[in-house]
Amino acid sequence: MKKLNIKVFKTIFILLSLFIIIGIVIYNTSLYKNEYDNVKRNISFMEDKIFKPEGAPPEPKDFNNMMIMDYEVYTIKLNNNEIEEIINHSNTSSNFDVESITKDIINKDKGINIGNLYINKYSYNYNNNSIIIINTTNINHRLVVTLIKSIIILIVFEIIIYFISKTLTIRITKPAKEAFDKQKDFIADASHELKTPLAVIMASSDELKTDKKNEKYIENIKYESERMNNLIKSLLDLSKLENGISINNYKEENISKIIEKVALTFEAIAYEKNVEIKTNIEDNITFKCSKEEIERLISIILDNAIKHSYKDTSIKLDLSKDKNNINIEIINTGDQIKSGDEEKIFERFYRVDKSRNRESNRYGLGLAIAKNIVNNHNGTIKAYSKDNLTTFKIILKK
Repeated sequence: MKKLNIKVFKTIFILLSLFIIIGIVIYNTSLYKNEYDNVKRNISFMEDKIFKPEGAPPEPKDFNNMMIMDYEVYTIKLNNNEIEEIINHSNTSSNFDVESITKDIINKDKGINIGNLYINKYSYNYNNNSIIIINTTNINHRLVVTLIKSIIILIVFEIIIYFISKTLTIRITKPAKEAFDKQKDFIADASHELKTPLAVIMASSDELKTDKKNEKYIENIKYESERMNNLIKSLLDLSKLENGISINNYKEENISKIIEKVALTFEAIAYEKNVEIKTNIEDNITFKCSKEEIERLISIILDNAIKHSYKDTSIKLDLSKDKNNINIEIINTGDQIKSGDEEKIFERFYRVDKSRNRESNRYGLGLAIAKNIVNNHNGTIKAYSKDNLTTFKIILKK
């Protein structure tokens, strides 16, 4: 359910965010293009008046009094790269240092230069013995202010979208959550109800007199009853873990000693399969946890590693810590996890080889229990295979 909630939330959040971002980008792009076109149009207009080709009619007599609305435009006449005359074609004046800017432009290449209106404070057209300069300071200010406002609006909308996404996620996943909770309750209730009759069956089978005629049947009853008892225990454990355990029940434990003890108990099991367990455990690593759950976690992964290891190979168990995490790695040599099954193996009742798992009393619950233990300890668990080496990596956040 947690994965489903995250996926639904991400989908809603990303789609709504993209809608807002695209709208803001389109608005700012359109505004920028409009300002850019206006600057270019004013430069072109002034160019037609000043930079006349040979044979064109003389410029109007009132050129010096020509006014440009809404923009601060200057014409600078040059004589041997020296300023001869500065004409202001706007009806306003500012602290715009035309003379200094003109001297700077003279050292640049001739032609039109509008540049980036978010950064540049002026645009110009340098040709022949004249320069047209447009003060774009106000344009720069308008564009930057609009961009900042857009970013603030985006942040506000992202906060709103976050809460909208949370609300919609709860509503969308509510039916699935209810079905999942009912399924969990059913499994837990059924398991509890089965415990009593199963206990009676097991006790009765122990009291039955065995003879050659019914010995086989009694053994079958005991065997299958034991299998069912293990299944019920696993189902109840999983149900308890999925409901979560309060962190208040956790204690500061020496996880190094816990893992070392579990590894020792599995050495005999590994030896029977001609498999060696090699440990590299950093001393005195402490962690706030449930001792029983950590023991169960390592037992599940080690048991899985032994059962899937080739004969005459070794299992490597590493425990280390860094600044923020405790890292556990269990690596075995054996059949690889199929590509695409790396996440599925942690699902309840998922079994790669059904016939083999039945023979070995495996129900596909062990790794699901392991994952829930890790989740309850605010950690992550991943599995991957390469070149017949399978690695289970557990990271617990301190």
